[in-house]
Amino acid sequence: RHRHKEKWAATAPRIPPTRLALHHFDVNYSLHLKDLWPSVRIGLLCEQKYGALINNFSSADSVTQELELLNATDFVSEALRKVQVTAVEEVERREGKSLEGSGEGRTVMQAEMMTPAEVSPQLRPPICTNLKCYTFPRGDITRFPPARPDTLGLLNYYLLDAASLLPVLALNVQRNDCVLDLCAAPGGKTLALLQTGVCGHLAANDVSVSRTKRLSQVLRSYVPKEIRETVSVTSYDGRDWKHLEGGIFHKVLVDVPCTTDRHSVMENENNIFHKMRTKERQMLPMLQLQLLMAGILATKPGGEVVYSTCSLSPLQNEYVVERAVEIAETEFNISVHVEDLSHFRTLFQDTFAFFSDCRLGELVLPHLTANFGPIYFCKLRHL
Repeated sequence: RHRHKEKWAATAPRIPPTRLALHHFDVNYSLHLKDLWPSVRIGLLCEQKYGALINNFSSADSVTQELELLNATDFVSEALRKVQVTAVEEVERREGKSLEGSGEGRTVMQAEMMTPAEVSPQLRPPICTNLKCYTFPRGDITRFPPARPDTLGLLNYYLLDAASLLPVLALNVQRNDCVLDLCAAPGGKTLALLQTGVCGHLAANDVSVSRTKRLSQVLRSYVPKEIRETVSVTSYDGRDWKHLEGGIFHKVLVDVPCTTDRHSVMENENNIFHKMRTKERQMLPMLQLQLLMAGILATKPGGEVVYSTCSLSPLQNEYVVERAVEIAETEFNISVHVEDLSHFRTLFQDTFAFFSDCRLGELVLPHLTANFGPIYFCKLRHL
């Protein structure tokens, strides 16, 4: 018994990485989030909610009906419906009269008939309308059943943190855009970009060869061969991208490595708070800055970059964006404008809990009734 105790004491870590992470967050996030931190902390330590991203390439037509029978709704189309209703109400006010019919059904029907010219720019749909992602209502912790293959072997939906779709929606890819996903693995956001159906060419890159293999497997499971052939999958260091293909992309997604806060407090395996990874963790903001700069330099003038993390840390979020804007101006003579994404808070307030005091970009906070995130995203335009 004594020998067994000695062996255990010699091999077990004194403080597990999850506890180190939670202590670190308690010290730092309590200062940043103040009174919100206790509820966010509980959310991080509880089971995460997921969304089901519908695979538009699958022939399983009944999948949306099946999900609706489970009481799940497509949060993207729900947001767009609200935009349409508001647009009709705006026209009614402008013309000083009520349109024919009555009730919300009339309003939605009339909105769908409106042309873009009839709607003020502020109320035109600011997101891609092709993406469909089903979520359960607030407070509902039902799990989605496993995805099923169709007759061609393609799975009918992809489970992901629904908030991770927001950076893709913010990118707002237009038809025939040349798009770069700089840190693409494991592949959820790359798959979402393909689901828009409008990418002219998509370059999906990740520095890790093993993670790139996982990305390729996701594409094989969800995307037909003829569509996969339009995607170039590479394993370069994203920081070097400006030397490979600089200034050619319309849209760039930079979903950087980060402290992955939820994973850090829940899983000891591959945890960046392990004592052997202290240096790596401390260097994260520098790595994130270098990747964001590479993304900015990869865009053509007028192009757009969306920077995202799954961390609550302002050092990995707003401060990285601020520094990148400064470096782009002083070292590369590139003017970068940070876009206002506050309409996302209005559009998706029924699905996600947003942090109202984010200085740049938007931050989704974990919350027991809507336990998605954390996801930070910020949009920059290369002027």
